[in-house]
Amino acid sequence: MIDCRMSRSERLLQLMQCLRTLRPPVRAQDLARELRVSMRSIYRDIDTLRSSGAIIDGEAGFGYTLEEDPALPPMMFSRDEMEALVLGLREVNEVADPVLAAAARDALSKVKASLPERMRMQFDHAVLHAKRFHKRPEITIDVAALRRAAREELAIDITYGDFNEKISERRVLPLAIVFMDRGLALLAWCKLRQDYRVFRIDRIASLLISDEGFRPRRVHMLREFQLQLDAQARQARAEQP
Repeated sequence: MIDCRMSRSERLLQLMQCLRTLRPPVRAQDLARELRVSMRSIYRDIDTLRSSGAIIDGEAGFGYTLEEDPALPPMMFSRDEMEALVLGLREVNEVADPVLAAAARDALSKVKASLPERMRMQFDHAVLHAKRFHKRPEITIDVAALRRAAREELAIDITYGDFNEKISERRVLPLAIVFMDRGLALLAWCKLRQDYRVFRIDRIASLLISDEGFRPRRVHMLREFQLQLDAQARQARAEQP
C-alpha cells in the first residue's frame, strides 16, 4: 500500500506506475484503493497526467489504459537485445528476494510502457524464459537490508554458522552480493579474521546494521578482493592435471 502522507508529486509517480503494471483497463476505484486516496483525487490526477503529456485512454466508469508514457523515451531494441533484457529481468524475478523481485517486475513494466506498439507485442511473446527447478537454501535474514548496508557502506554484525556448523559473532564490511547457481554469497571484509571472506547468506542466522561507516572504501576493497579471487581461480586451473 502507498503511504497516505506522500506528496502529490509522489502520488502522481505512483499512479503512473499503477497504470503501467495493473491489467488494463484499470478502474478508478482500484487505483483509489491502491493509493489510499479518494476517487475524486484519482480523477484529478488523471487529468493532471494527461495535461503533462500522458496519453491515457478511458474515462470514469470504464477504466483507464496507458497508451503512451511521456516519462520514458521510446526505446528501440533489436530483437535479441529485447530478449536478453526480458530474460535477465525474469531471472531476477525467479531468484531474488521479494523486494528485488518486485523491482524487476516494475522495471519490466516500465520498459514495456516505453516501447512502440509493434515492439510491445514482441516483448509480450519473448521466446526466452527463466525458471529454477532446484530449491535454494532458505535465507532467514532480510536481504534487502543487507543490500542497503552495502550501498550505504555500513558495517554489519552477523551470527554465522560455518561449514562445520560452528557459530561465531562477527562484524563485517559488506562489499557485494553474488547470485550463484544454488545460493547467494556475501563478499565482505571480516574484522574478526582481518581478511576478505565469502559468506554463504543462507548460513547467516542474524544481521544487525551498525552505525560504523566505511565510505568511500567499498569500491576499492571490492576491486581488491575480486583480483584476489581471480588470482586464486587462475592458480586452481594451473594446478589441475
